[in-house]
Amino acid sequence: MPRLFTALEVPPHVAESLSRLRGGLSGARWIDVENYHITLRFLGDVDDAFARDVANALSFIQRPEVTVTLDQLDSFGGDKPRAIVARARADQALLEMQAEQERLLRRLGAPPEPRKFVPHVTLARLRYTSSAAVAAYLGARGYFPPIKFTAERFVLYSSRDSVGGGPYIVEAEYPLLEPRPALTGAMGA
Repeated sequence: MPRLFTALEVPPHVAESLSRLRGGLSGARWIDVENYHITLRFLGDVDDAFARDVANALSFIQRPEVTVTLDQLDSFGGDKPRAIVARARADQALLEMQAEQERLLRRLGAPPEPRKFVPHVTLARLRYTSSAAVAAYLGARGYFPPIKFTAERFVLYSSRDSVGGGPYIVEAEYPLLEPRPALTGAMGA
C-alpha cells in the first residue's frame, strides 16, 4: 500500500536558503533539503486501486501557477513542540488549490482532512525538545526575510511509513497553467 500526499515542491534555490536555518537545536531531526515541500493534502496509506483513481482525478485540476511566500519561522506543538517550520502566507490562490484537492479527494472517498490547512515547509521534527529551547532557537534566528517562488506544478508523492519519512518519490506531476498576458491597448491600434 502506498502512503500518498499531494504537495508543492520547494525549488532548490529556496531549499538552499532554508537549509541555512539548520542546527543549534537539541533534539531536532533536520529534514533532508531535497525533501522540503508544502503538503496540500495528506492521504495516508491507500490501496493501489484508490491510488490510481487519485492520480487520474488530480490530472483534471486546471489551476494557474501559484506564487508562494515563505514569511515566518515558527514551531508547531505549543508547550510540546514537535516541528520547526517555515510558514507560507495563506494566499487565496494557495487556499483555493488546497480546497479543490480536498473536495476532489473526498468525492473519491477519502476521509475529510481533520486538520486545518496551514501551509508550511517542515524544517525539523522535534523529540524531547523543550518549548524554552525552541523559543531560544527562534529568537536567535531573528528577522525572517520573505522568500518567494512560483509553483509551476503540484505533485503526488509517495513516502515510506515512518516518522516523517523521506525519501519522497514523485508518483505523478500536474503542471499548473501559466498566467495569460494582460491585454493592453485597443484592438487594431
